[in-house]
Amino acid sequence: MENRQGEQQRGESMPIPVSEALVEQGQAAADKVDSLRKPGRYLVSSSLGGAFIGVGVVLLLSVGGPLLGASSPFTKLVEGLVFAVALTLVVFAGAELTTSNMMTAVQGIFARRCTVGNAVAVIVGSFVGNLIGSALFAWLVHGSGVITSGAAPGHAAPALLLLTSVIKAKTAASGAALFFRAVLCNFLVCLAVWMAARTTSDGAKLMLIFWGILAFVASGFEHVVANMTYFSLGMFEHVPGATAAAFAHNLLLVGLGNLVGGCLLVGVVYGFLGRRTPKGPALDPAACREQTTVST
Repeated sequence: MENRQGEQQRGESMPIPVSEALVEQGQAAADKVDSLRKPGRYLVSSSLGGAFIGVGVVLLLSVGGPLLGASSPFTKLVEGLVFAVALTLVVFAGAELTTSNMMTAVQGIFARRCTVGNAVAVIVGSFVGNLIGSALFAWLVHGSGVITSGAAPGHAAPALLLLTSVIKAKTAASGAALFFRAVLCNFLVCLAVWMAARTTSDGAKLMLIFWGILAFVASGFEHVVANMTYFSLGMFEHVPGATAAAFAHNLLLVGLGNLVGGCLLVGVVYGFLGRRTPKGPALDPAACREQTTVST
């Protein structure tokens, strides 16, 4: 009741204070830890998270493929515009996503609602579920034939051409490039989730998610869950370079980069800024003056 009254006093246009948002994130982390006690349900929820990100990947390939074939300079921009559907589904439909959990779990530690061990379990558990969901969704998409449809006579399908280009770029990138692109990616993804958590307006949440995702996709950064779908699709469609070894290499480097971006750059930073410190006793003015005299 007190939180609801506080929201009404602030008004929907005012963001929730950082300290209050941290408390809510702490509760969210505690709920995730509690969900782990029912592994079957948690696996389903995190599998949905992987599938929802896969929806964004397939939409990106379907829309961006023809633009790439036409050598449009707006290809990256349009890809960023449409990919926001992925995180929108995760947030509003409800699902576990390992990249945002990297932030939430750490903030749960700062809010004293979970332990380090709990945080690791949430991140690892959602990672496994995301991988399963991504692979299953990619298999369904492969069976539907949408990636290989729409090809002109004598030419490959636009979506398949874009998928091939994406896989080629990801396998050609250096380990350092993949890592730092992943750091920057989850910095933006977790900022989008964090900002959405600081507003009670669904319209504001949608816009905040949209801008954060547009920034990371159009910039060419690396998201480990999106890459689960890219490589799974690549393997199903026999794209050159999409091998199990390349898949594992990408997941390792991009996963570690996302971990740094989500845990440290957003989770730890806002955990530190929002953590409430206990109020000490009021200072005696006379004692303060005396201390000042002695020190000078």
